[in-house]
Amino acid sequence: MSSGDLDALLRVTSSTYRGETHPDIAFGTYDGAVGRLVLAVTGKGIAACSFEPENAVYELVTRHVGSFIGPDPRRLDPVRRELDAYFSGRLRAFATPVDLTLATSFARTVLQKTIAVQYGTTTTLEEIGASIGRPRALRAIGNALASNPVCVIVPCHRVVREDGALGDYAGGAAAKQHLLNVEKRASTS
Repeated sequence: MSSGDLDALLRVTSSTYRGETHPDIAFGTYDGAVGRLVLAVTGKGIAACSFEPENAVYELVTRHVGSFIGPDPRRLDPVRRELDAYFSGRLRAFATPVDLTLATSFARTVLQKTIAVQYGTTTTLEEIGASIGRPRALRAIGNALASNPVCVIVPCHRVVREDGALGDYAGGAAAKQHLLNVEKRASTS
């Protein structure tokens, strides 16, 4: 979807969209090394960095966050610059605050633990389960990671299977491997 198409989508679907005014929720895309990511930035921080289709993310954001949505480069461009720096191996930690409004309470707990996983390292579902006091909730932890609304920035790609296999990832196995490779290369240089 081009920026013109996105603008048209927002104009038609958001009754409060005003074009030139700054929306409550900045909405746009980022095309990078792992494909298109859909971004939503609230006053609290980045609420979505998703591999999901734009219309699905838009519907989720309007249902759970608010309806005054539109493109806002002054809030989206800093996130895009950080993603560029991350993918080039120059950024190890995102400065953009994370807004986990789109995650359930349990998922927020899991994702907060995931944020703490150091750049260039990995962890497992079992280790996350033990750290949150829920060692037997592996399926629920996996579901929380699979529904991560802020992929890449909240590094669920750093969670691998106990046997070392990659495991599932919203952007697919190739995207997960690419993210891990970026971090591995940057960590060794």
